[in-house]
Amino acid sequence: MYNWSVDEKEFKKADPEGYQIWRLEQMINYGTAGEKISERLVRQNWPFLKDRIDPEYRKFLEFILWPKSKNRKLS
Repeated sequence: MYNWSVDEKEFKKADPEGYQIWRLEQMINYGTAGEKISERLVRQNWPFLKDRIDPEYRKFLEFILWPKSKNRKLS
């Protein structure tokens, strides 16, 4: 992933936690260019990410990360 509008080195140094959330958001919304997204980091930062990512990606991630019971009826 390459982002031309943000100085990533400076951002990471100034605000490591904010950088981590921003980077996860960018990777989810715009692709990863072959990198894998850490499930642990997505779960850990979900309260911050869920309102900042595409609604369709949010639904998909919720479906994958927090599946409902197997016995539920599909509409």
